[in-house]
Amino acid sequence: MLEQIRGLHHVTSLARDASENNEFFTRKLGLRRVKKTVNFDAPDVYHLYYADKVGTPGTVMTYFPFPHAARGKPGTGEVGVTAFSVPQGTLKYWEQRLVENGVTGLRPEERFGEKRLAFDGPDGDGFVLVETADDNRAPWTNGGVGNDEAIRGFHSVAMRLQDGDATAELLRFMNYEEIDREGSIRRYAVKGEGNGANFIDIETLPLINHARQGAGSVHHVAFAVENREKQLEVRRALMDTGYQVTPVIDRDYFWAIYFRTPGGVLFEVATNEPGFDRDEDTAHLGEALKLPRQHEHLRSFLESHLEPIRD
Repeated sequence: MLEQIRGLHHVTSLARDASENNEFFTRKLGLRRVKKTVNFDAPDVYHLYYADKVGTPGTVMTYFPFPHAARGKPGTGEVGVTAFSVPQGTLKYWEQRLVENGVTGLRPEERFGEKRLAFDGPDGDGFVLVETADDNRAPWTNGGVGNDEAIRGFHSVAMRLQDGDATAELLRFMNYEEIDREGSIRRYAVKGEGNGANFIDIETLPLINHARQGAGSVHHVAFAVENREKQLEVRRALMDTGYQVTPVIDRDYFWAIYFRTPGGVLFEVATNEPGFDRDEDTAHLGEALKLPRQHEHLRSFLESHLEPIRD
């Protein structure tokens, strides 16, 4: 059992327009953009990170905005919904705020006894705000949302799978335990002291076709470990179990390994170190364009090629 895993680290999705994506998360949801960089594998595409004040693992939503990307087609084999934690009693505030900001697809819900507000992202992304008691994570409050209402970080992600059993077995190996069931949905929680982003839902939909990835789709979901030593322990254990795991990759703000789950979802295990302040002062996170070392020689081209983001 991988006791090194402490909850979610980040969720990375695809988008179509960088400015629209930035406006949605910073102005409508009130998160902080903590990094403006580029895709390691496609440096002519931004990689944008939104989170709390410092980019604490468990709060970080990231995007690759590919200009003119076709919209994804929802289905199985993907993370279908990303859920954020908000204080109890705040959903009416959020409903009014989202309506005033033109957000679509608002749907009040209840799952596992929790009140939720579902809504669509700018590319049809599936999001939910979940009222959560005793979430003591400090929110970012300079984005137009007050301390009493602001997003605390992730609550959970929900995977839609044709057959959830093998992925459920993987989650149990990754230090999660099943804590509840509701219809076709099973909820798993990380054992012990998590980082606040502690839940994974599996929805089994055997008759639904596989998703087609595009704008609005989740590309991968990352799980948090404390450091590189813990990450190597996880990598060895996964490989011993038969998973094909990438070598450790330096992503500047964390180290990452990746592997594909039985249900088709791409998982990452990411370190909490070194953090988003390694190349920017905390007061100015996300302001300047930061480039990976191997792409620094492209700065002049990228600064003229990348469409400026409307802040």
